[in-house]
Amino acid sequence: METVFATLDQVEAMLIGWSDWLLQVEMPVWLSNYLDLIYIAVMLISLSIWSVELFWFTRKVRKVDMSLAGCLDPDKSNWPYIVLFYPVLRELEKTMDTTFASLAEMDYPAGRFKVIAIPNLDDTETVASLQRLQCKYPFVELIAVPKTSHPSWSRVWQAWDCCPHVYWWHQGKRERNRDLPPKKTRQLIYALYKVVDDLRDKEDLSNVLIDYIDADSCPPKDHFKAAAIGVTVQGFDVLQATNVAGNPLNSMATTMNALDHMAWDGWKYLHQSSGQTPFWVLGKGLFYKASDLIELGGFNPWVTIEDPEVGMRFYKNGKRLGIIEGALIEEVPDTFRKSVIQRKRWVAGFWQSLTAPLTAMGYTFKEKLLAWLIFLPCLSLQFNALATFISGWQLYRFIEGTGTLPEWVIYLAALNLACLISSLSLLYVNTWKRTRLVLDSFWLRAWYMVRINPLFILLWWLFWTVPLTIGLWMYMLDKGLVWQRTEKLAKHRGLVLHRIDRGTLGYVDKPRLTDQTYQEAD
Repeated sequence: METVFATLDQVEAMLIGWSDWLLQVEMPVWLSNYLDLIYIAVMLISLSIWSVELFWFTRKVRKVDMSLAGCLDPDKSNWPYIVLFYPVLRELEKTMDTTFASLAEMDYPAGRFKVIAIPNLDDTETVASLQRLQCKYPFVELIAVPKTSHPSWSRVWQAWDCCPHVYWWHQGKRERNRDLPPKKTRQLIYALYKVVDDLRDKEDLSNVLIDYIDADSCPPKDHFKAAAIGVTVQGFDVLQATNVAGNPLNSMATTMNALDHMAWDGWKYLHQSSGQTPFWVLGKGLFYKASDLIELGGFNPWVTIEDPEVGMRFYKNGKRLGIIEGALIEEVPDTFRKSVIQRKRWVAGFWQSLTAPLTAMGYTFKEKLLAWLIFLPCLSLQFNALATFISGWQLYRFIEGTGTLPEWVIYLAALNLACLISSLSLLYVNTWKRTRLVLDSFWLRAWYMVRINPLFILLWWLFWTVPLTIGLWMYMLDKGLVWQRTEKLAKHRGLVLHRIDRGTLGYVDKPRLTDQTYQEAD
């Protein structure tokens, strides 16, 4: 034990010695001046970033009002006809089974919706799994998507020929390129035009809603009813459900990935529904009118992810976004390597969507600026962390009397730290509330909050430098056109099945389907 204490004393003396040495080092005046200018620039940029955060949080959130269920048509045969697409690629059967278990609980007239799984035709293993699951879940239909050389794709090419909004088909380096990359977007395109052709003479396409989810997405039982209220009663054109990670404590990686869902999908994103700015969609748990999708050309197959581009195209054409509060339960990556794989694709898609497509869609300079402001909070994560450390260091030097910056810069640093503290405080309040969606125990929720302490959040923001850098590189080299899937292991299965049994999937308590207003609507 004495040896241990002696070693610690030596380490302490060494650290103190290094600290004293650093304080005594005389920095060249020119270098000191340059560093001071850099510090001032960092402080000013940091404050501008916080100003963008404030801008978004002052935008109004427009939600689907579930208390309006009584306003739906008493004749349920007139309710919107909903088609849910389920694009999958080499998924575990257990993952798909979990999702179908949640869809089997859907509270919506049986004759007014269908669920269609859309694997690639050559993904024989997934097709076989789906065929087995159809025995257990007979409501699931199957459309196997062939290669684009198949004659059945002709309906897509003909529709795009007549649609001026399909700019990727009519202009640019991929003009009339039929070799669409084999990923989720291609599956959605094929299924959309096939199903619309089948329904055109049976349903009013403005009363047909297209919904799609990811392989692991498990929506609450009122997911479809919320869409019916939002579109037919409140007049929204696009609806986006929130989501939450169902495996937040599986590993440190899942904890931090789940935090991204808490911060973005379940908090910041909602303010894009104000109607005052362009909006993105989240790529699952969303609804479009089939007539709008066909009129605006469906999905762009040449961006890594379709979410930002299709949302901004709908905004430019006057469509309104509404938020569905009932959350989809999903699974997030359980390793940091998988986190990078997922996030680099997001970033590449953001860059792809915010450059040439905005010009092709006819965005004005102001609209482009507002669209870029959506990306800025993500783009600046590592900068926020760096600015925090610099602000803290400069405040410490000021207190110690060794600072060289003007006093007003110190106040600026203090203001940036105050903005960080305020932002994190609000994030913690929101996160604490949303943990109830997936964690029952007070102590488990408290443990999750401990795991997302401020230091770990700042380190996580610095970690984002990796996918942000790789994503930019992918954009510059025109990469990301092939579906590099994030492997799903059904880690949220136990939670989903438990919530289904308890009747609280997607809600903190029982969904409002049990409220008196819902009973009257039924």
